Amino acid sequence: MNILVVGCGRLGARLANTLFDQGHTVSVIDNKEEAFNQLDDEFDGLTVLGMPMEMNVLREAGIESCDAVAVVTPDDNLNITVSQIVKEFFYIDNVVARINDPAREQVFYNLGLKTVCPTNLTCGVLSSAITQKIMEKQMNFGVHTLGINTREVDHRMIGRELKHLPVKSSETVVGIAKANGELLLYDGRQKIIINPHDRIIYARVAD
Repeated sequence: MNILVVGCGRLGARLANTLFDQGHTVSVIDNKEEAFNQLDDEFDGLTVLGMPMEMNVLREAGIESCDAVAVVTPDDNLNITVSQIVKEFFYIDNVVARINDPAREQVFYNLGLKTVCPTNLTCGVLSSAITQKIMEKQMNFGVHTLGINTREVDHRMIGRELKHLPVKSSETVVGIAKANGELLLYDGRQKIIINPHDRIIYARVAD
């Protein structure tokens, strides 16, 4: 697919890197040049510096040949504006917008936009991590089902880095839910030390 990612913050860069690694053609827009430093060295997609609300910037990023657009800046108002421009002026139906304020998600849904609310997603994961033991939560993505579960830290792992945690071949470590409610997502590179009362979050492809 030819995919445009609007916003190259921590989420946008991670998404662009992931999509590129999956073999998609990816272009990225951000209004801060230093934001592109978060992209992997191997990333070979198009980067465009400019305001994503401007038509010429969108065209420079290849909007007219895009199959899908992800609008993931930290600004809800900017995300909704860009999403509407993409749908109304460039006739792209597959548009997903990041919405930080849960109270506004329904409003954007009523406008016909697909939205993802990190606050709601994180809240759901934290709630499960706090109140449940090993019960697995499942989410459907296309024809696949992703299972997510949490387990308490083995006392032998306390004080060691998360990257040294032994895992089953069928599982991937997603991060750590701290006892104080903090959620640390793991990208395979940062140093995360396992502490008492941490809960490890795992993901697996169920089918």
